[in-house]
Amino acid sequence: PAQAASGPSVQEVCSLALELASSQTPATMSGVTVADECVEKYNQIKMKKDLRFVTFKIQDKKQIVIDIEGAKDQGLTDFVSILPEDQPRYALIDLDYQTDDGREQSKLCFVFWSPDDKTSVKDRMLYASSKDAIKKKLVGIMKELQANDLGDLDTDTVMEYMKK
Repeated sequence: PAQAASGPSVQEVCSLALELASSQTPATMSGVTVADECVEKYNQIKMKKDLRFVTFKIQDKKQIVIDIEGAKDQGLTDFVSILPEDQPRYALIDLDYQTDDGREQSKLCFVFWSPDDKTSVKDRMLYASSKDAIKKKLVGIMKELQANDLGDLDTDTVMEYMKK
């Protein structure tokens, strides 16, 4: 039989693919990684419930890092007030709301803030293509909200969304 061209064996290729797939920091299309501190902060807000929100930004087009934290006594309006009007952000917010049958609930919501009219296309693309990297690290998020203007974060709009 003819000899195959020398190159990596099927086993070597599969081994490399497995290694890449299970690497600690999954590469996104954008190449942006997630700082470990982001996961630690997620666990803090989820388990200790001592923060109302935390925002994340992409630093130097390379890594997602913590931006701003909000104390437990702050609310949705405080969160909205700290969002930059000309830059995208990712955020986690611990929202308290009341179900239609009157039960008090609290859920973590992932927010992708991307103000359409004041951000560059480059920034919007970078954040959009890197969103999966941070979402994969924040295991167990029940709700996700994309906001492109302040109207998307209006209290009534958000509370209705949380009830769904």
